[in-house]
Amino acid sequence: MPIINRMAELHDEITAWRQEIHSNPELQYDVHETAANVASKLEAFGCDEVVTGIGRTGVVGIIHGKKNDSNYCVGLRADMDALPIQEVRDLPYKSKTPGKMHACGHDGHTAMLLGAAKYLAETRNFNGSVAVIFQPAEEGGAGGKAMVDDGMMERFNICEVYGMHNLPGLNVGEFAIRPGPIMAATDEFHIHITGKGAHAAMPHLGNDPIVIGSQIVTGLQTIVARNASPFESLVVTVTKFNAGTAMNVIPETVEIAGTIRSLDEEARQLGMTRLRQIAEGYGAANNAEVKVSIHEGYPVTSNHPDETERAVQIASEVAGGDKVDPQREPTMGGEDFSYMLLERPGAFIFIGNGDTAGLHHPEYDFNDQAIPYGTSYWAKLAETIMPA
Repeated sequence: MPIINRMAELHDEITAWRQEIHSNPELQYDVHETAANVASKLEAFGCDEVVTGIGRTGVVGIIHGKKNDSNYCVGLRADMDALPIQEVRDLPYKSKTPGKMHACGHDGHTAMLLGAAKYLAETRNFNGSVAVIFQPAEEGGAGGKAMVDDGMMERFNICEVYGMHNLPGLNVGEFAIRPGPIMAATDEFHIHITGKGAHAAMPHLGNDPIVIGSQIVTGLQTIVARNASPFESLVVTVTKFNAGTAMNVIPETVEIAGTIRSLDEEARQLGMTRLRQIAEGYGAANNAEVKVSIHEGYPVTSNHPDETERAVQIASEVAGGDKVDPQREPTMGGEDFSYMLLERPGAFIFIGNGDTAGLHHPEYDFNDQAIPYGTSYWAKLAETIMPA
C-alpha cells in the first residue's frame, strides 16, 4: 500500500505542527513546552492514556485498537530535543531562541509521530495497543535510557519498539535500514598531562607536555591502523588539544579530548584499553603525569533481524520496494534509541530528507515533504504487527 490517503490529507496540518516546534526549540531534558504541546495534542486526539514525566520530561500516549484482547503493545518512538546551534537560514518559522535550533530534525520526528497518533486514534484498525513515545534528551543526555530506567517498557507492556531518523542525502520517499549494528557506540575520552613548564628559550629545564601530548595524539592513530582488525569498524578521533597562554612559555599542562566510535563490544573495549595504555605509556616514558578518563556513552544501536525484515516489508509497501535499501552501511554516529533496543526487539530506520544540509549544521532544516512517508510507515507498522 502506498502513502495512506488520510496522511496526505493531514500533511498541511502536520507541517504546521512541525514548524511550530521548530520555532520553539528546547534542549536536553528542558523540553517542558514541547512536551506540554505533545501531551495536549495526544489528549485532543482521544488517546486512551497520556502520561507525562516519564524519564523526567518524556511523554507516552496509549491508543487501544478496536480489538484489544491480545495484550500486545507496540512502541513507536520520536525524540523532542534541539541543539545548542545558532540557526542561519531566515525561514518564516525560524528559531525564536538565539543559540538553539532543531538542527537534527527532531521537530520532524515528533510531528510525524503526532500525525500517526492522530490517525491511529481515529481508525484503531489493530488488535492490541500502540504506545507513542516522545523522548527528551537524545542529544547527549541519554533520555532513552532515562525512560527505560523509569520502567516504561514494563508499565505499558511494550513488546516491540521502533525508531526512525531522517537522513540528508537520501531521497525523499526512500528508506534505509540494516539488520544488526546500524549506529555506533559513542564514548568520550579526556587526557590530562602534567609536565614541567619552562621558558620557551630554555626547554631543557622543563618537561614539555605539548611534545608529550603530540606524541600521544600520533600514537592514538595506531589503534585503528595497527591494533584493530581491518574487518572491524572503529574510530578514534582527537577533537581537542588545549595548551599554553603565551608565545614564550612552555605550559605545565595539556588537555586532550576526543571520541571513540565502534560497532561491536570487542572493538569498543580494544579502543578504550589501547587508548589508556598509549597515553599512560608516553607519560611514563617522558616522566610526566598522565591521567585518562573515559566516559562510556550510548551503546551500539543494533537492529533485531526479524523486526528489521518486518520494517523493510512495511517501508516497501509505503514507498515501493525499489525505494528501500535493506542493507544500508552503518554510520558511526550515535543514537540513544540503542537503550530501548537492548530492552525489547525492534528496529531503527532512516527516512530520506533529500538534498539538504547535513545533520547538526546551522543551515539544516527537516524536509516537510517526507512527512506523509513517515506517518504512513508508523501507521502501517502498528496495523501490520497487530492486525485487527
